[in-house]
Amino acid sequence: MEYLPLIIQLLSGALGGNATGALLKNLSLGTLGNAIAGIVGGGIGGQILEHVFNTAVAGGAMDPTAIITQIVGSGVSGGILTAIVGALRNAMAK
Repeated sequence: MEYLPLIIQLLSGALGGNATGALLKNLSLGTLGNAIAGIVGGGIGGQILEHVFNTAVAGGAMDPTAIITQIVGSGVSGGILTAIVGALRNAMAK
């Protein structure tokens, strides 16, 4: 198993989660909470996208398209999960 795509997905997810928390203050979970939700979302979303679009590592070398797909997809997935968790937390607090 190649670990580089997973590392890219987790880091991109954390960045996406923190960006969502910064943009949507009412859904923010705090820096650590945003990062954790983003990491989970980025890992799950990145793995799904990797299998759907078949952007897996071919021959041990990563294609630039695969890297960009993983960064964007994982960042968006991390942001979406952070927003969902933030909305659920706000709904439960009411």
